[in-house]
Amino acid sequence: QVQLVESGGGLVQPGGSLRLSCAASRNIFVSRYTMGWYRQAPGKQRELVANITRGGTTNYAATVKGRFTISRDNAKNTVYLAMNSLKPDDTGVYYCNAYITTPRIMDYWGQGTQVIVSP
Repeated sequence: QVQLVESGGGLVQPGGSLRLSCAASRNIFVSRYTMGWYRQAPGKQRELVANITRGGTTNYAATVKGRFTISRDNAKNTVYLAMNSLKPDDTGVYYCNAYITTPRIMDYWGQGTQVIVSP
């Protein structure tokens, strides 16, 4: 069974930090997929926060660049999102995504983890 399991969300004050984790099941090798973190704020569309390609290239939304860092641990088959200097606008449900196009398109999502940034 294909699974992505997120953890690490919670309530944090503005300026604080959190680290999200996305553990992939053994049939998803995070080193072979483009792994991404998306978020969805209340009343808004889901948006890309950051991703890391198979080759290790990282991409960030302009709103989080310099504050968030995506990384992966191939041995643990886990992807992380370190979030620093959190702002109330970072509030939302954060989803992990695994995407690959060869040998065929496969697109998997986790169940999400809630992040609330509030005083």
